[in-house]
Amino acid sequence: MGKLILETKNLNKNFGKQKVVNNVSLKIKENSIYGLLGPNGAGKSTTLKIIAGMLHKSSGEITFEGHKWSRDDLSDIGVLIETPALYENLSARENLKVRTLLLGLPEARIDEVLEIVGLVNTGKKKSSQFSLGMKQRLGIAIALLNKPKLLILDEPTNGLDPLGIQELRDLIRDFPQKGITVILSSHILAEVEQTADYIGIIHDGALKYQNIIDHNQNLEELFINVVKKGNRV
Repeated sequence: MGKLILETKNLNKNFGKQKVVNNVSLKIKENSIYGLLGPNGAGKSTTLKIIAGMLHKSSGEITFEGHKWSRDDLSDIGVLIETPALYENLSARENLKVRTLLLGLPEARIDEVLEIVGLVNTGKKKSSQFSLGMKQRLGIAIALLNKPKLLILDEPTNGLDPLGIQELRDLIRDFPQKGITVILSSHILAEVEQTADYIGIIHDGALKYQNIIDHNQNLEELFINVVKKGNRV
């Protein structure tokens, strides 16, 4: 599979007596796009929140760039989980300026990430006036400020129209060429199939399938076999 940037081994998360993540062992190849598929409530977001340091694991191991994951590694991880946290009375540039001040990053990085996500010409327009697609791209710009090696995107195309989905897909596809590995979580099969290099399928908190995408294989049929029949493939 090549060099791994991230690996989880038997990752578990319990909320009380409920096991939400059940022995999940992900293998994420460097400079690739990994599509994490599963129905709503399958455990995708919880798994990603653990990797992103937003939740504590109950047990298991996380390895990042060959060493045991620690919170120090968050400086190399960018995250957009759920809707982006924006100051809606501020412009795109002002939103990014707040983050550069908080993170101690150079202001020059603002222009770089605005260029990457295609929001250079938004001027003084408040983010409250942005379309949903523009808000998602601003959220990704915020996640890119620290020049992450790993970018985690949880359901980034939710609610977008077809044009917004296409624009975001093109943006995400370009990241590995910039040295950014992407974990893309979604329940939309076609979206992951057109974007990802590898897929993992989570169902009932467990990783049931993990492999390179085979475009000669019917992904919908594979997904149904895994999710509806409960098979490990």
